[in-house]
Amino acid sequence: MTMIAEETFQRPVGELLRSWRERRRLSQLDLANQVEVSTRHVSFVETGRSKPSREMVLRLAEHLDVPLRDRNQLLLAGGYAPVYSEASLHSPVMLAIRETLRRLLKAHEPFPALVVDRWWNVVEANAGIALFTEDVAPELLAAPINALRLTLHPDGLAPRISNLAEVRVSVLSSLQRQVTGTADPDLQDLYDELRGYGADGERAELPVTAEVVVPMKLRRGDRELSLLTTIATFGTPLDVTVSELMIEQFFPADEATADYLKEL
Repeated sequence: MTMIAEETFQRPVGELLRSWRERRRLSQLDLANQVEVSTRHVSFVETGRSKPSREMVLRLAEHLDVPLRDRNQLLLAGGYAPVYSEASLHSPVMLAIRETLRRLLKAHEPFPALVVDRWWNVVEANAGIALFTEDVAPELLAAPINALRLTLHPDGLAPRISNLAEVRVSVLSSLQRQVTGTADPDLQDLYDELRGYGADGERAELPVTAEVVVPMKLRRGDRELSLLTTIATFGTPLDVTVSELMIEQFFPADEATADYLKEL
């Protein structure tokens, strides 16, 4: 990862901006209109004929929806200092964030909820997560626990998921969009790994169904639980770590599942 970051810094800022523009499928004219500069100026920045100011780099990055981590890399490539902090979640400055997360997770019990980082590693979880960790291989529970690996691995939740093909396609599709949006090589590696768990994972398509979303149908003993999931993020973050946190909450998709989980 370090080598990749160093190679990124060595690339000119204009080249990096062009890569992000092409990833967002915008023309130079589209971007110029959004940023309110001339197409000529965008062209000069991308080709290195004009060095963008620090403010211009940030404006372009904002309109290109570049993640904060990568905005820092753009600034470094342009010869400027990063503006977004990257504090450890366990540092004193993150105390308020940690307390907020724990309150959210606790309030969601008895239903499962967890917080993951950009790479889907679990950083916090509530007691309800025990529903997903029972009867899985111990190595999948070694820190850091990867939520997606735990879900799709043959020694993880996969044998207990009744609609595994549907869940796999949904997970892989979502992860592929994240890879496209971030160009993160570690996420690409995770995607390739998960896709390799099942031969049908890359070819299957979501079936035509009356469902409006894909629930996870999880077997527990002689019961089948049906769970829906939502993902939330922090609004207007100014720290890289905070911007990459995702709060995943599971909800019962039917009354039988709700009653059962409340009884546990």
